[in-house]
Amino acid sequence: MKLIQHAQILAYDPGVTPREGGLPGLNVLKQVVGSINLFGIIAVVGALAISAIVWAWGHHSGGHQAEANGKKGTVVAAGCALLLGAANGIVAFFSAMGTQVH
Repeated sequence: MKLIQHAQILAYDPGVTPREGGLPGLNVLKQVVGSINLFGIIAVVGALAISAIVWAWGHHSGGHQAEANGKKGTVVAAGCALLLGAANGIVAFFSAMGTQVH
């Protein structure tokens, strides 16, 4: 019987759900996070350009290490751009999946 009571305590629903407008400054926080996301995207554009230049320079100068580092930097920058661009969708997807857990 003690195990059932313990399971009931673990399964307790506190009744907390996300609600917009609950705290002051929510619009400011959204603007700040949006600006950080934009800053990240701009930084990724610069990283992608620099990585592509290093890749091309390494290829044309015979520097295999520089070429490999340029390729890695290009792939990492592209991955970061994908994640930054899809950040809202990723969070919304997993948030919706989290509401399905009971």
